[in-house]
Amino acid sequence: MTTHKTLIVPAFDFVQGDSPLLVCMPHPGLHLTPEVDDCLTDLAKKLPDTDWFMPELYDFLTPLGVGYIKANYSRFVIDLNRPYDDKPLYETKTTGLFPDVLFEDSPVFLEGKKPSEEAKEFYKEHIWKAYHSAIEQELARLKEKFGYAILFDAHSIAAEVPMLFDGVLPDFNWGTNDGKACDPLLANAATQILTPHFTQVLNGRFKGGYTTRHFGQPENGIHAIQLELSQATYLNDEMAKQHEYQLDETKLPFIKQQLREVIEACQHLRF
Repeated sequence: MTTHKTLIVPAFDFVQGDSPLLVCMPHPGLHLTPEVDDCLTDLAKKLPDTDWFMPELYDFLTPLGVGYIKANYSRFVIDLNRPYDDKPLYETKTTGLFPDVLFEDSPVFLEGKKPSEEAKEFYKEHIWKAYHSAIEQELARLKEKFGYAILFDAHSIAAEVPMLFDGVLPDFNWGTNDGKACDPLLANAATQILTPHFTQVLNGRFKGGYTTRHFGQPENGIHAIQLELSQATYLNDEMAKQHEYQLDETKLPFIKQQLREVIEACQHLRF
């Protein structure tokens, strides 16, 4: 199997803002390359491990003047929140740079079929490196302009994933690499703005992935925090059980208002 030498769509979409805050979305992508598409199981073709509807949940960013970068390719092509060398981020079970198991603990790829090593190297060079270089450059620009920069890494996940954790996740799962990725002011601002309607935890099962751990350097004026949002806060639960993903229009206004308040609280911090 040989890989094509160009991407079907750009690796990511980037909209520059005029505030010190940059929002990153590494896992909402729905595009597949032909090599990956040809190898997926029927269940994997439904892209069940996607961070569904991130752009819709955060559609207030541009009006607030907040910049964002959104990945266009599925994590089944390459997971942009894993290290380039694919070293595990957690001691517990997790998925890697090129996932071969679904969160449901079943195979991503058909038996005997996987993207070639040539294809993987292409994705590392033209998707992973491009995405992280864009983040690095924008954070440097923001730090130069404001004296500091804030990275908000936006994710979502099913409320119950037995392969990864026991029980049911809180609604908001914050990660700051156990406090190493940001000044406490950032974590405090994010957590204290939540209404009692939503549950939350700081540095629980999710402590921040590669993006938060790598770019979060408060000693150098760059502060990073990850939000792993429970999809129970905004998806139609019954449809999700059938691997059909739809926004719940009853839940949506509440979660969007809360997310907007979180972003505004982070945006107005001064370091």
